[in-house]
Amino acid sequence: MQTIFIMIKCELGKTYDVAAEAVDKIEQVSEVHSISGQYDLLMKCALDPDVDVGHFIAEHVQKIPGIKDTYTLITFKAFS
Repeated sequence: MQTIFIMIKCELGKTYDVAAEAVDKIEQVSEVHSISGQYDLLMKCALDPDVDVGHFIAEHVQKIPGIKDTYTLITFKAFS
């Protein structure tokens, strides 16, 4: 599995709608958090190793109504 985090800016008043749709309709989304700062949401996704990250974001995430901008962080190793 490949874990990515996507920071999302939403249109005004659409944050909760975007979060709900992401959790309900994208099976690779494991968590969505409301956050403070420049972005409104932080989304954690678990992708199969053969999935193209750019295509996943463009085809699934950025098509959710109410999203204005995304910023993606690709992880390397998880520590626990």
